[in-house]
Amino acid sequence: MPGLITISLHNVRFRAYHGLYPEERQKGNDFVVNMQVGYEPGQETILSLGNTIDYAALFEIINQTMEQPVDLLETLVQTIAHAVHDKFPVVKMVSVSVEKLNPPIDKFSGSAEVKYTCDF
Repeated sequence: MPGLITISLHNVRFRAYHGLYPEERQKGNDFVVNMQVGYEPGQETILSLGNTIDYAALFEIINQTMEQPVDLLETLVQTIAHAVHDKFPVVKMVSVSVEKLNPPIDKFSGSAEVKYTCDF
């Protein structure tokens, strides 16, 4: 019985223009994206890139999504997860988090994060 392989991208940083408020769309904010993708390999030992999921392709999905401003972090995580599954139907699980490092909240010190996990 094959196991599940998990490919992860950690602390992928972006300057982007997501948010509900006009100043977020104008000034932008710093974001950190984390992703885990799980799939069952088609063979016991993977010997070539063609038999796995290229993490550069996963980064490109994240990058393209982050370039399109949206109001909500929830929209980002769901869009990224479903785009991964659309490109790689062998994926059984995707978990994506997006952290906004400086949310525009009065007297708030910290970050805000939304995480989405789904099984296919």
